[in-house]
Amino acid sequence: MKRYTFLLFTLFFKTVFSQAPALDYYSAPVKIPMLLSGNFGELRSNHFHSGIDIKTNGQNGVPVYPAADGEVSRIYISPGGFGLALYIDHPNGSTSVYGHLQKLRDDLAAFAKSAQYEKESFAVDLLVPKGKFKVRRNEIVAYSGNSGSSGGPHLHFEIRETSTQQPLNPLLYQFNITDKMPPSILSVMLYPLSADAHINGKSHAQRFETVFYNGAFHLKNNPVITVFGKVGFGLQALDYLDGSWSKCGVYEIGLSVDGKQIYTFRMDKLSFDETRYLNSHIDYGHFQKYNRRLHKNWIEPGNKLNNYPVLENQGKAMLDDGKIHEVSYLVKDVKGNSSRLTFKVQSKPTKISQPEKEGILIPFNKSYSLEKAGLEASFKPGSFYSDLRLDYQEKPSNNLYYSSIFKLHNNEVPVHDYFRLKLKAVKLPNELQDKALIAAIDEKTGKKWALGGNYENGWVAANIRQLGSFAIAVDTIAPTITPVNIKNKTILTDKNKISFKIGDDFSGIESYRGEINGNWVLFEYDAKNRLLEYYFDPQRMEFNKKQHFKLVVSDAKNNRATYEASFYR
Repeated sequence: MKRYTFLLFTLFFKTVFSQAPALDYYSAPVKIPMLLSGNFGELRSNHFHSGIDIKTNGQNGVPVYPAADGEVSRIYISPGGFGLALYIDHPNGSTSVYGHLQKLRDDLAAFAKSAQYEKESFAVDLLVPKGKFKVRRNEIVAYSGNSGSSGGPHLHFEIRETSTQQPLNPLLYQFNITDKMPPSILSVMLYPLSADAHINGKSHAQRFETVFYNGAFHLKNNPVITVFGKVGFGLQALDYLDGSWSKCGVYEIGLSVDGKQIYTFRMDKLSFDETRYLNSHIDYGHFQKYNRRLHKNWIEPGNKLNNYPVLENQGKAMLDDGKIHEVSYLVKDVKGNSSRLTFKVQSKPTKISQPEKEGILIPFNKSYSLEKAGLEASFKPGSFYSDLRLDYQEKPSNNLYYSSIFKLHNNEVPVHDYFRLKLKAVKLPNELQDKALIAAIDEKTGKKWALGGNYENGWVAANIRQLGSFAIAVDTIAPTITPVNIKNKTILTDKNKISFKIGDDFSGIESYRGEINGNWVLFEYDAKNRLLEYYFDPQRMEFNKKQHFKLVVSDAKNNRATYEASFYR
């Protein structure tokens, strides 16, 4: 009956799960208490977190169960990202996802391994034939781990709409997760958004910290804030759950001015097509400077995120009437715990000197091609969230680079879409042309990192998605291979695997290939730990004989390192 009710509800609302009340359709994917280290919609680098992170007591190998009956639809294996991930489709039109796994149960693991050998690749994205692996909610399907880009043992768990693959907030469903703690409001930011606007007589944003007393948050030291013109607000807030001091994201932020709601942000669901708009949702420049993520409670014209159910005048307030105005925040978590912050601002006209606008104007909604003697950059419409006055500078080359050093603004402005960047090569020897790439440069520290690219008729071109300083560099150094438990002419009868550490100093590991007696073997790659491991496979290898091993590792500029050894196993 519950499933039938759910299906009717889903059809009626055209699968807008965010409108549904919490349902008990799903079971916990683990049999240990569900304590979270991360929640849905949390602010992450370039994206919103698309699931919940369930703690596993700092250990790998916790049994993982389907959240509901269904069938396995996809197995994803990668050195980064989710690492080893399992997808299960359910009859109610949803898909559950289990990421950073240590291993799959035997039949699923055998299916994946067979495909890896067929493709001769550790990284695979496998669509499982419909009906091949039907699963029940009380049977083990996998074991938790720390694979991929995980920062420690845990289970990443998602619920998605199958038809759209849009993640839904799992905490809207009746999982046994205790949360009686309200969100914490740490600070607010006020932004002058019109030419005549100011905050306390200044034409740039001002930040105010908070304190908590008498059951609510207040601005520290109760400051007098004068404003004028079009003003935006921003909020730094976190949430905590019982039994864990992990910093999580908030579910809902409501902003009112003089009792009128002008902005609401709510995290019921996400779209992967929109998740990078996080860089417009937050104060990206503030994050780059101070490593603090603030929710901007006003919307840039290029922000297409659909998580704002209430939005009046893009969340911007016109405060030019000389009156006192009351600003009020109501911040909630998904369990309904809430925190308030109320403060007043005085509208007061003040003459301020506005800096003259300089730089190259790039409209946010139009394509733009920048062409200079040694640089070409082609931006698509929507590359930026607002019109940009681009600061462009060219500096002389030095002996580290094969071009001038070009400054395209700075890294405090985010770029949404990739743009084509071409730099003119200077004194680049013919023999180094295939080793050339574009490097980003931190001019304060001198540190550089590779962005990729290839030589094209006197230029080096790459598709990049950041601003800053750039130049042409070369990578001629091969990756490193460090054996962990093997050496030439060794006996490995007491070992169950061969292990290596691999690394590259610049362009990055592009590929690797391990062979025993000329046959490809499956090396599992843990990129974050630079670890390659092959587990001896009695089904694919003949034992009790001398074996010849070869490993070739290549970087992105085709520099190669080779390790060979004979061993007995």
